Amino acid sequence: MKITLLTEYSVRLEPTDGPMTIEAPSAEQSYSPFHMLAGSLAYCTWSVLASWATHANLEAEDLTVDVSWQFAEDPYRVGAMDIHFAWPSLPAKRLNAAKRVAEMCTVHATLTHPPHIAIDGEAAAEGTEAKSADQQMAMHVHAAADAPASRAPARAELGTIGGDEEHPDAPADA
Repeated sequence: MKITLLTEYSVRLEPTDGPMTIEAPSAEQSYSPFHMLAGSLAYCTWSVLASWATHANLEAEDLTVDVSWQFAEDPYRVGAMDIHFAWPSLPAKRLNAAKRVAEMCTVHATLTHPPHIAIDGEAAAEGTEAKSADQQMAMHVHAAADAPASRAPARAELGTIGGDEEHPDAPADA
């Protein structure tokens, strides 16, 4: 896959061999959080269309997805996003079905039905020195190692972040 930054307000996703790459027309153009948001919508849309194509016995190698956005005020945010897919090998009679399938993208559903977002944070206690994230993680790991044997440490205390993989130092019943 390749994501190309078309402008400051648009991206294109197209299938390519090898790992996913992100390209810009110039070194001055940076990959912004808005490009990342649009890229996730483009990738998700492409994925559901390609999956549908497999089941419908259609080719999807020539499918590209462009996503552009416009900003809105009060508060300043992305106010609108437009998805345009180009699929030269798609039979014209399947276009409306493909548009309906594109709406099945989970990122699309998330943006049209926004989740609740909770923000939490921590700061150094008054009169103490601020600690870096690495120092905080080291404190959690040491605290877990010093915990009484009757209490199995939580995965977060062991440094595991996400996934179902077992931490090599985790007790069997963790």
